[in-house]
Amino acid sequence: MQATIQHNNESYKTDLSKPLDISLSLRGDDKNPIAWYLGAPKIKPVKEGEFVGKVSLGASTNFNDVYFNPHGHATHTECVGHITPEFHSINESLKNFFFLAKLISVEPVTRGEDKVITKEQIQKLFQKEEAEALVIRTLPNTFSKRSKHYSHTNWPYLEEAAALYIRECGVNHLLVDLPSVDREKDEGKLLAHKAFWNYPKNTRFEATITELVYVPSKVEDGMFFLNLQPASFENDAAPCKPVLYQIEN
Repeated sequence: MQATIQHNNESYKTDLSKPLDISLSLRGDDKNPIAWYLGAPKIKPVKEGEFVGKVSLGASTNFNDVYFNPHGHATHTECVGHITPEFHSINESLKNFFFLAKLISVEPVTRGEDKVITKEQIQKLFQKEEAEALVIRTLPNTFSKRSKHYSHTNWPYLEEAAALYIRECGVNHLLVDLPSVDREKDEGKLLAHKAFWNYPKNTRFEATITELVYVPSKVEDGMFFLNLQPASFENDAAPCKPVLYQIEN
């Protein structure tokens, strides 16, 4: 199935029958990725009196409750409501779901005890108005990212200048394979979040950040068609299944 997307008066074609899923699935055990000092998510059958919602235990259907946190347990897309005192919903903020995207791979540089993605690194790989969405894959790209427990690890993050540059390049949708674009323990400064959303000076309510993606190493850097479709949660963030499609022209 062929599709076409327009960007800056240019047409890009892709084959929708060849999806590249870059989401992490939610599991109800310790093999799930975990961040922000949470325990593992839980998926378990409903129990009510003698009823247990599990076919193998005699029920007519499987009927599970799911307990999780979008920010700490799964690939998720968030809006500026993540950092504002006023309520803003990702379900209301994101109204379009297909974008031209560029995938880049970056090995964060060492600064003291930190690993940082710098403006200079992004500048070498991404230019102004090149795409509306940017996917950043950090190196090394180990398979362990799919089940990593990130709490107290001081994961790599974007410096404020890098997030500002990305915003100035016209990127409305930023995707990273980390639990946050900011430092794990930053005293609540949230410099990269605020720079990308231009908060609070001229807040970009339509812009989104997607965290905890996983891009397999076999997928090469370049231009893609992105389908970004979070679940319909009235919350600052929702689980999301971002899918890339290779550009054919």
